[in-house]
Amino acid sequence: MFIASFPAGPWQTNCYVVATGAGEECLIVDPGMDAGPTVADVVAEHRLKPVAVLLTHGHLDHTFSVTPLCADYASSAWIHTLDRELLIDPLKAMSNDTRQLLAQLGLPETMAEPDDVHELTDGVQVSLAGIDFRVDHAPGHTKGSVLFRSPYAADDDVAEVVFSGDVLFAGSIGRTDLPGGNPADMLESLRTKVATLPDSAVVLPGHGPQTTIAQERATNPYLQPGYLVSGDRSSL
Repeated sequence: MFIASFPAGPWQTNCYVVATGAGEECLIVDPGMDAGPTVADVVAEHRLKPVAVLLTHGHLDHTFSVTPLCADYASSAWIHTLDRELLIDPLKAMSNDTRQLLAQLGLPETMAEPDDVHELTDGVQVSLAGIDFRVDHAPGHTKGSVLFRSPYAADDDVAEVVFSGDVLFAGSIGRTDLPGGNPADMLESLRTKVATLPDSAVVLPGHGPQTTIAQERATNPYLQPGYLVSGDRSSL
C-alpha cells in the first residue's frame, strides 16, 4: 500500500493520499484547508487517479477541500450519515474561536457539498481504488466520526492501518466539548472500537504523528483500564 501524508492548513490536519501503488487509482483522506495543491503534486508525481475522498468526520479542518477536489477529479465523497449536514453547514460543529478565525480569513459560513456523496454506516465494508476498508462508527468527537480500517498485507508485523481522524491521537484523544461532541459517546467508542484493535495496528491520526495501538495501550492515559472502566478524568 502506498500512503503519502502531509499537514494542511492552519489546523495542520493530516491529509492522506492512499493507493495500491504508483500509476493506480487512489483515495484522498481528510483534505483540509489548502490541501489541493499538495494533493495535485502527489497525484502528478506518482501518476495517480483519485476516485474518492474519505472523510473521518465533518469538521471543516478535515473537509474544507473536499468539494473542489471531487470536482477536479470527478470523484465521490464518503462520510457518515450523521456528519453529512456539516458539509453544507460547518458552523454547527464549531467553537467560537474557530468561527472568529473563519471571519478573520474571510471564509464563507456555508459550503457546497460534492455532487456525488455516499453515506457511511457502522460496520460497512467499502472497496475503493483496489483497497478494502471497514468503517467503524466511533462518535464522541462528532456524532458521525468513523475509523477507516484496512488490512496491511505488505508487512507481517502490521495487522492493519487505521485512519483514526480525531478519535485517537498519539498520546491523546479528540476533544468532546464542541457542538456534537459527547464524552460518554467517546468513552464508549474507546472501549468498543479502539481498545479492541490489535496491538500491531498502525494508527494514522487526523493530527500529529502516527502511532500504534500497542504504543497507545502502553502510554495513552485514555486507553488505560482505569479510565476505560470509569471515565474518570481525575485519574489521568
